[in-house]
Amino acid sequence: MPRPSIASRADWSADESISPEEPGYLPGGKIKAVVLHHTAGSNDYTCAEAPAIIRATYAYDVEQLTWKDIGYNFLVDKCGTIYEGRKGGVDRPVMGAHAYGFNSETTGIAIMGDYSSIAPSKESMASVARLAAWKLGQYGVDPTGTTTLTAGATGPNYYRQTWEAGTRMTLPTIHGHRDGYNTVCPGDAYYDLLPTIRTWAGGPVTGLTLNSVTGAAQSGTTVLTKAAVTLNWSATTPAALVKQYDVLVDGKVAATVPGTAASAKVNLAVGTHKVAVRGVHQSGRTATTSEATVVAETTAPVFSTKPNLALGAGTVNTTAVPLTLKWRATDTSGLKEVRLTAPVAKTYGPTVTSAAFTAKSAVATSWNMTAYDQVGNTASASVSGTLVILQETSATRSGTWTARSSTSYLGGKAYGSSTKNASLTWTFTGRSAALVVSRAATSGQVYVYADGKKTATVDLKSTTTKYRDAIWTDTWTTTAKHTVKIVVVGTSGRPTVTTDGLVYLK
Repeated sequence: MPRPSIASRADWSADESISPEEPGYLPGGKIKAVVLHHTAGSNDYTCAEAPAIIRATYAYDVEQLTWKDIGYNFLVDKCGTIYEGRKGGVDRPVMGAHAYGFNSETTGIAIMGDYSSIAPSKESMASVARLAAWKLGQYGVDPTGTTTLTAGATGPNYYRQTWEAGTRMTLPTIHGHRDGYNTVCPGDAYYDLLPTIRTWAGGPVTGLTLNSVTGAAQSGTTVLTKAAVTLNWSATTPAALVKQYDVLVDGKVAATVPGTAASAKVNLAVGTHKVAVRGVHQSGRTATTSEATVVAETTAPVFSTKPNLALGAGTVNTTAVPLTLKWRATDTSGLKEVRLTAPVAKTYGPTVTSAAFTAKSAVATSWNMTAYDQVGNTASASVSGTLVILQETSATRSGTWTARSSTSYLGGKAYGSSTKNASLTWTFTGRSAALVVSRAATSGQVYVYADGKKTATVDLKSTTTKYRDAIWTDTWTTTAKHTVKIVVVGTSGRPTVTTDGLVYLK
């Protein structure tokens, strides 16, 4: 155990003139146990006042009790500062006057204050544990073990156990004053915490818990990442008593951080891994958290269906032609989202595969999409197209058609016919088409032929009057030369149809 910082006698201004005697040392030259005390004084002090309190204790021990020096080997204030007590060298087995009958084999540490009902501060306990571990460690004594001491005098302890001088006593290597003498010292609240002190001093790291593993995402209890994850942990053993933390990946050390750390980042190879944290106590004893599963993968999503466009139904304007964008993306670790970045910005969940839009006619437009998986791998795809409006005047006509004018029509004009089998035929090179018509309660029906094949019978009847209505659409897998022909059915009682052109996508 590393030596903790210890304030010297000069630091608390010890008056060396009142104790001129030379220090004594343990006759066996070895510290076999640490005896813990409280001074039983007031807890209502500031840590800046600690040196003055120690000076008062020193003067009482020498001038009132007629001891040659202060009785305790070390004192600790409630802020955790360690002070040298009896002179003779903090790193030597100095004989104290703190544990009647057992001074010749022990060293004494007192926390300043009364801890009969109030527990000592964590700072003071941590310092006691560090100091006890260091002193015992000088002599190869385990802070969590037991030791055999020889009583130097007849006596009882707090628990009514009695012995004669020369009796060999088995006690914990870190024990309370009451274990070897009839006193309430170090106080009930402090005594109850002695098991904690022993574990802090001798290890392993206690309360070590892996609180979280942070990657790019989580699926159930499995963390997903491209490569890097951050492990976050906590422990109840004070950091000063922890030598280091090791991050374990598949049981092997992947990173080592100081005992003051509570997190660490590691990079993982592609695959499934088990990660954990091992705490290494200053004693060398170790404790390890439970494992967490992490999957590292760098495989990008796949657009199993590339983005594609198709004309849609709805009202047509030169600045707003209805169309549908379709796609499908998949990923091995789970698709997170698909983002449309142009011509507008939209984000879609992993199960969405289509969206309706409008676009300007006569403008070449690129629709760019990026798929994101749960760990941040991406794949991009796009589709481009230009919407073209073909006026009815560009069609090849047969039968009787009458030109009509209205600001409600595309370009201000449309064709109407009540003649059965009258037809309009458009030829174009594209991959999607929509028939645009006007509709009313008296509107009739048309047959629609695509590339010479009848595809639909379309009824233009509508309870409300509609203009520029894309009522029939068709889409092909590739861009090619196509023909769309409409034929007037001559519906009984409502034979008239009004067409307003054809829109196609190229």
